Amino acid sequence: MATLKEFEDALREHGMNMALALLERLRERDRATRTVKPARRLTGQKMTPELARAILDLHATTGMTQQEIAFKVGVNQGRVNEVIKRGKWLTDDPQAPEAVARDKAKARMRGEPKPKKAAPKERKAPPRRTNQGQLALGDL
Repeated sequence: MATLKEFEDALREHGMNMALALLERLRERDRATRTVKPARRLTGQKMTPELARAILDLHATTGMTQQEIAFKVGVNQGRVNEVIKRGKWLTDDPQAPEAVARDKAKARMRGEPKPKKAAPKERKAPPRRTNQGQLALGDL
């Protein structure tokens, strides 16, 4: 199967200027009718317990897919899956793993330095084993 560019080159080779003119007119018509459609979602909504409950409600009461639910509420499909399968974001607990991860990501975006970790505790060296020698078959 030839590409449009190859087709155009073949028309040029054979001197088919009328066909080239027609092709150009079709391109112009296509450009004139083409519109720039807005993105499906400009910015994702912040995941909240209320939004998570709305996702669960849509999942339970409709036959919508996760992708359709995500588009309707303004989040990505992965977030919908986390709510449905793992019950994430259903509490307002700031210490929940997803809330902690969100706050860390926001801090990285703001360029805040990472919190310093506590100094590691000294580890005790394991006791040294002394060479006990080899056992011979006759020793047993």
